[in-house]
Amino acid sequence: MVPAEIPQLGDERLRNWAKVVTSVDESLSTGWAFEGEFVATGGIQDVPVGAALLVYGERGSRANPLIEARLYAVNADATLSPRSSARGKAWARTLRDHVAELLAEITAAPSRLPWGPDLMRYSDAALHEELQRRDPPGRA
Repeated sequence: MVPAEIPQLGDERLRNWAKVVTSVDESLSTGWAFEGEFVATGGIQDVPVGAALLVYGERGSRANPLIEARLYAVNADATLSPRSSARGKAWARTLRDHVAELLAEITAAPSRLPWGPDLMRYSDAALHEELQRRDPPGRA
């Protein structure tokens, strides 16, 4: 988990939300296609590293809102990488395949633990020795 700044799209008086998407129902073309947990917008929230974050917002009038949605990937340094965006009433169908692709990338990526303070207590020589032990020369 990292403390990421979750953007708020649109006008705070109208609908806006963000969701950490865990799966996509590809038979749906509405916002109900995206399954996951909601997180608050407009501030810092703890979100999983590598997660797919979907942010939705409306601006304009209540009778005729202008819709905007953005898809982000959550990075280990608590930043968000924009992956795709959509506007208008077809936002969900426009983003559905992009969200599914990002989720496929996340599950296909090998899990890597970030460098942390635990490794800092070892000397460079000790780390090099451990790497050599795990992968001896001549092994294919």
